[in-house]
Amino acid sequence: MTSPLLPNQFQNLNSFVEMWALATEQARNTRRRSTAMEEIQEFYEAMLPRMDEIIQYLNQYPLDGFPEDAQRLFYLALSFMEVSPAVELFGEPDESGVFDAARFNIMEPVVV
Repeated sequence: MTSPLLPNQFQNLNSFVEMWALATEQARNTRRRSTAMEEIQEFYEAMLPRMDEIIQYLNQYPLDGFPEDAQRLFYLALSFMEVSPAVELFGEPDESGVFDAARFNIMEPVVV
């Protein structure tokens, strides 16, 4: 038997897991910049009203102790934070007319 994608109370967000539950900042950043604004907006609107509840749920675990379903929920929350500026500030997947974000080298934290 496979585990559920997300914890029970967040099952309505399962449709976003494949696209947005990404483990690295680089992957989340790349996904935001390469996704149509309509898809970003849909994800943002689904996540926004649930963020307080998501944070409360995740706070019951240490960062290095999430069960698999909560880990995916954590990655969705991180992706929500990645896309928020696109929705709230830019109105597009990437801010145009500035330094090309693809040129940035995102350094992932080293886990010891």
